[in-house]
Amino acid sequence: MALNYPNRKPQVHKEANKANLGMDLETMINESNEYFLNNDIAVIHKKPTPIQIVKVDYPMRAKAVITEAYYKTPSTTDYNGIYKGKYIDFEAKENHNKTAFPLANIHPHQMSHLKSIIKHGGIGFLIIAWNKYNEYYLVPYEVAEKFWDAAYKKDERKSIPYETFKKECYLIKEGYLPRLNYLKVVDEVYLNKKD
Repeated sequence: MALNYPNRKPQVHKEANKANLGMDLETMINESNEYFLNNDIAVIHKKPTPIQIVKVDYPMRAKAVITEAYYKTPSTTDYNGIYKGKYIDFEAKENHNKTAFPLANIHPHQMSHLKSIIKHGGIGFLIIAWNKYNEYYLVPYEVAEKFWDAAYKKDERKSIPYETFKKECYLIKEGYLPRLNYLKVVDEVYLNKKD
């Protein structure tokens, strides 16, 4: 439907594409974490990235603008907190490929950090969004480590195939409140498992 306004070009009303109404992974996790906090379920926050401010412009007295800054040190992972008395630490990544998740998207210091978390009794994992399929997976550290070691110690493939996600990882269902209930999967995988 075209809408005509005086002295303007006709405006065309486009139908909303429902496939593009999704949010990015970080927004979904942040909204979920806010829900968990507000309902006294868990305390999990996004970690701030440490930066070194180098140059600031002051166009007006009350409006400073940072014009140059650098990362001070490599950040560890994206999120950490506590749930049911257990420390949780995880990295969130989006994937736009159809067949595999590139390991280049994970940094060595992040893998090392997650390994330390698990060694000291915490829960460490990755959440990977497969944007092409609108799917979200909890990837246990051990699954990521298996492919990481094969890629960087044995010089094998440098990605995790989509089929591995279907077989060895855990689908996180998208919902309304919370938007991405990854803690339900944490319960199933780490806290309620039977040995």
